Amino acid sequence: MVKQSHRELVARDELVKGVSCVFLRITIKAAETMFEDGNLLFFIPLLIIYIFIIIGNLIVFFAVRMDTHLHNPMYNFISIFSFLEIWYTTATIPKMLSNLVNKKRTISIIGCLLQMYFFHSLGNSEGILLTTMAIDRYVAICNPLRYSTIMTPRLCTQLSIGSCIFGFLVLLPEIVWISTLPFCGPNKIHQIFCDFEPVLRLACTDTSMILIEDVIHAIAIIFSVLIIALSYIRIITVILRIPSAEGRQKAFSTCASHLGVFLMFYGSVCLMYLRFCATFPPILDTIIALMFAVLAPFFNPIIYSLRNKDMKIAIKKLLCLQKVFYASAG
Repeated sequence: MVKQSHRELVARDELVKGVSCVFLRITIKAAETMFEDGNLLFFIPLLIIYIFIIIGNLIVFFAVRMDTHLHNPMYNFISIFSFLEIWYTTATIPKMLSNLVNKKRTISIIGCLLQMYFFHSLGNSEGILLTTMAIDRYVAICNPLRYSTIMTPRLCTQLSIGSCIFGFLVLLPEIVWISTLPFCGPNKIHQIFCDFEPVLRLACTDTSMILIEDVIHAIAIIFSVLIIALSYIRIITVILRIPSAEGRQKAFSTCASHLGVFLMFYGSVCLMYLRFCATFPPILDTIIALMFAVLAPFFNPIIYSLRNKDMKIAIKKLLCLQKVFYASAG
């Protein structure tokens, strides 16, 4: 018993020094070969995508904030969603970039817990905000005469702030609980970032809690998806009853961008967290994780700017103002 306790303490000390956050065996071997050859085939595209996500979402955010024509609930929610996307990707991508250029791919246990907390808290806030946006579109299209009295500026502010506060508070007990667990197993996480299931599998305690975690996450995801899906089923039903083709097209255009973001975000999240007992090949796990951690935030600014006429005009105004500012400064 004494020897076993000593081994557990040593193993735990090693884990506290650093959790090895590996990408997956196949990916690591490929990355090491490329870095030996001096060819950054993974690092450069990921860096470009990250820069685009930051700049693209900042443009959407400031375009909405600076154009008075877009000061309404729908665009207010879009601007906050874009702002959250910046921090959502910043929670994981910089560490991914660091892992690609460093042979020692490690992260401390505190860093791992913080990454999990901020990544999932921001993701939760985005999910709640997407649900709020679906309800907003439902009220706007299905009950247009009462829209301005229901979706008041005060209510919109409360919903926006409430989405963020709830998203951050709901995960706090879970992260605190994980931080109290004893870790004495292998210190390798076979994922591109710290996530609940891979970290919990490192704990030298009863892992049946993993199933409970999966059920809680699944209920939250299914509940959000059902609200959004039911809202859009009702919205589409109402739109199809509009007599004029122009009216139908205008109504669809206001919802198309949000629906696209919803399908991309929740589609990849469902693949990742609604698998229950199903297991995917490691490379497929990585692809799914990249979909909702990197690719979804990459496409969101494109969807909002290309699918929306008002947003295009606002972005052009913002870019023109920038040119005028630099010209006058020069």
